[in-house]
Amino acid sequence: MINLGIIGAGRIGKVHAKSILTSGLPVRVKGIADPLMNAETEAWAKASGIDGVFLDHRRILEDKDIEAVLICSSTDTHSPISIEAIEAGKHIFCEKPIDHDVAKIQSVIKKLAETDLKYQVGFNRRFDHNFKAVKAAITAGAVGEPHILRITSRDPAPPPVEYIRVSGGIFLDMMIHDFDMVRFLLDCEVEEVFAKGAVLVDPEIGEAGDIDTAIVTLKMKSGALAVIDNSRKAVYGYDQRAEVFGSKGCVSASNDAPSTAVISNENGVLAEKPHYFFLERYMQAYQDEMLSFINAIINDTPTEVNITDGLKPVLIGLAAKKSLEENRPVSLKEIGA
Repeated sequence: MINLGIIGAGRIGKVHAKSILTSGLPVRVKGIADPLMNAETEAWAKASGIDGVFLDHRRILEDKDIEAVLICSSTDTHSPISIEAIEAGKHIFCEKPIDHDVAKIQSVIKKLAETDLKYQVGFNRRFDHNFKAVKAAITAGAVGEPHILRITSRDPAPPPVEYIRVSGGIFLDMMIHDFDMVRFLLDCEVEEVFAKGAVLVDPEIGEAGDIDTAIVTLKMKSGALAVIDNSRKAVYGYDQRAEVFGSKGCVSASNDAPSTAVISNENGVLAEKPHYFFLERYMQAYQDEMLSFINAIINDTPTEVNITDGLKPVLIGLAAKKSLEENRPVSLKEIGA
């Protein structure tokens, strides 16, 4: 039996707890910690069979029976808690990003290199059934040599401005998933980034120092080109699509919807809107990434999304920010990649 502890009892911490509790694997969530723990969350934890409920995450790190931790706390705590967990000898699953500061991520990498511990980063979209199918087609050579990758990622509504102020900006908060998807689908590193952005959804987002609409083009080391478009507001739901065009063909993935039923009559053609948000779209992906982490521990195999995979999208995001600010293409070499 593997004992795990969860640090951070917010929405994503509860999602991962549910995934573990329903996995059927020999795993137990022995404790959960959150400095903002309230009676409702404590009651949920107890009802879920989690005996240890704490305000201080160190209670989990000090528990010798706990072999692995899930870091689901606020972004600014990810890298320091990662260091603490490594020093405590725990395997780690860390939600993205590890940090917004490259030097802090490098500190975690250095500390981890001194151990044999597992470290997985929470880029769950790699485990989505649609994107996995696109990846499988590319790997099988169905589209030949990839030439162009197009990714669309649009949220149904913007987050609160209070969140925007501490999120790190659209490139490090939202598009970071798409930067990871570029590397995943093309199995290649980014060489150059050019970003354009605007405030078209909510002027308060601009006043908070961010943008809500962006297009980024990326030149890959293979010579392939990628284009990502992001918006903080799509009135029809959660818009998540990808297309890879290559020398022998094209593969694309559309949105998931509550059903694929299409009504066609004299008034037109009507289909369901995409799922409203990420929990509906990616719940299976969240479950599968957690299974992947647990299996890496059980079978002593490498994690599917390692700490380097956690670093690279942050570097690309920083290059995109620099490109937007300076209105020019930015080489990843300028960011130290």
